Amino acid sequence: MSQSIEVLNLRTQRDFQYVMKMESQMKGLRTKFRQIEDDRKSIMTRNVQELKEKMDELKPLIPVLEQYKMDAALISQFKEEIRNLSLDLTGIQEELGAYDYDELYQRVLRLDSRLRSCMGKLTCGKLMQITGPVTIKTSGTRFGAWMTDPLAATGNNRIWYMDSYTNSKIVREFKNVTDFVSSNVSRTYILPFKWEGTNHLVYNGSLYYNKYQSNIIVKYSFETGRVLAQRALEFAGFHNMYPYTWGGNTDIDVMADELGLWVVYATNQNAGNVVISQIDPDTLHVLKTWNTEYSKRNAGESFMICGTLYITNSHLSGAKVYYAYSTKTSTYEYIDIPFHNKYSHISMLDYNARERVLYAWNNGHQVIFNVTLFHVIKTEDDS
Repeated sequence: MSQSIEVLNLRTQRDFQYVMKMESQMKGLRTKFRQIEDDRKSIMTRNVQELKEKMDELKPLIPVLEQYKMDAALISQFKEEIRNLSLDLTGIQEELGAYDYDELYQRVLRLDSRLRSCMGKLTCGKLMQITGPVTIKTSGTRFGAWMTDPLAATGNNRIWYMDSYTNSKIVREFKNVTDFVSSNVSRTYILPFKWEGTNHLVYNGSLYYNKYQSNIIVKYSFETGRVLAQRALEFAGFHNMYPYTWGGNTDIDVMADELGLWVVYATNQNAGNVVISQIDPDTLHVLKTWNTEYSKRNAGESFMICGTLYITNSHLSGAKVYYAYSTKTSTYEYIDIPFHNKYSHISMLDYNARERVLYAWNNGHQVIFNVTLFHVIKTEDDS
């Protein structure tokens, strides 16, 4: 038994040493496993982060793929519509072949004549709605003016462009809207006097504008390059005494409508309220004057249509036509005609009676608004 115990003791010591060795190895393995686990977490975190970044990069492709599917369907629809349209055009072409070209041309002329006759029967109307704008071009500074001549002959579509609201004498002319959009200047004029404000007017071939730091209106002929007339507007405030809400030396506003030439301004005698004068286009003499009770400094912009002055309540977003004064009845009314001030700041708004639209300078964008008028149709009995 002693021998057995001795043998067992030796085994036990050997096993104990083995266990100690195993324990040491286990500690080493545990350390390695812990390190591996930490490394795995780090690697996983890094991999997850990389995957997340990849997903973030791919996310924008989702709507693109969706749009692609929609576009594919739309293209398929277009193909079908074009196929149908081709068949329709073929039918129309065969039908038109039955008509003589001269006969068709005469029919078009007769239709055009009837349309013009119908337009001629539209008398002056009351402003009902303003839609748009249509952006024609983006150019220049935040403030300026651009215009066409409401009395120009048919086919004369020249555009005049006056950038900035003060301290300038350069007027650029473009033959038509295509040249205007492409910045193809046909002629440049250097005025004899600097202008003030943005409320200029081209009327029957001449430019009417407010002379710098004065209440003088100048009439300048584009044809001769000479000043044809200039006259002080009695008592009219100038040089930011009574401007529109945005300032810009817009004290004196020259405008035109179906009834002739007008100027809008303010005087101390009328407590800074808007004054309307109709003036002679040749001599610039005042023909008749109306005093309103609307503060000029609270007016965003104004324009004349058929003898009625329309005033906006602001030059900023949310502006609307708020006040109307009829020179025919010498009465006023508060109205509510909103319009979309697309680029947030209007520094010029002017009516063109030939085109029946509003020209505007909208924060460095040249835009056009369409107007809807309530018309009275003239009959033979009214003639």
